[in-house]
Amino acid sequence: MSGSEPVPYGTWLSDLKKRIQVARQRAAFSVNAELIRLNWEIGNEILIKQKAEGWGAKVVDQIAADLHRSFPGVKGFSPRNLRYMRDFAAAWSQNEILQPPVAKLPWSHQVILLDKLRDRNQRLWYAIEALEHGWTRNILVHQIETRLHDRKGRAITNFVKTLPPDQAEAAAEIFKDPYILDFIDLAEDAHERHLERALTDRIKDFLLELGKGFSFAARNLANSRSTFSRVSHVSGSSQPGFANTESKGSASLRKATK
Repeated sequence: MSGSEPVPYGTWLSDLKKRIQVARQRAAFSVNAELIRLNWEIGNEILIKQKAEGWGAKVVDQIAADLHRSFPGVKGFSPRNLRYMRDFAAAWSQNEILQPPVAKLPWSHQVILLDKLRDRNQRLWYAIEALEHGWTRNILVHQIETRLHDRKGRAITNFVKTLPPDQAEAAAEIFKDPYILDFIDLAEDAHERHLERALTDRIKDFLLELGKGFSFAARNLANSRSTFSRVSHVSGSSQPGFANTESKGSASLRKATK
């Protein structure tokens, strides 16, 4: 037997959770980096073809149609997104897209930077800030539109060489990025979960607006599907109401009783 003291289960479990989280973050950044690299290469090749071989603007539509036939379930190869790839390749060098912050920023954020900013240095500044603080797309748009760069008055430096050790927020944004989900063919399931949450929120708001007599009991705590049915009587009431027919742990809506 080993002479070392056994590690308490709680300590071992805590360490295991940390390793799982780190592995998930690394996987997220790895997939994102591959998508960013691929998009840059596609955009760069379109640029080269247009300059060297005189390809017109309509060739992008043709490329999109051909890719759609080969990858019918992938929405990331639309004509609009291919043009973003071309602009992305024109905005950054190959070396720049292989290192932070560009390599670790979700594609949706890259598109916002291309749309909202013309100055290259400002794009870099906002990219660094977005990655450092784990900004969502909406927050990034808000910070750009409210001119955070001017308000903070911070100097624009070169690419950061190191990042904060805790990158959970940045990794979480990558997992939520629709282009990442589309790239790895998970977009449909993710969309269904998002739609289910949105519908639950709408139903909750509707019942609250009805006023006295209705209540919202709980949100969805599991991955089960919500099934609501109209019933003629609820808890002895003579008035119609709504009852939930689903399993425990999911959203529950019921008629309030005295």
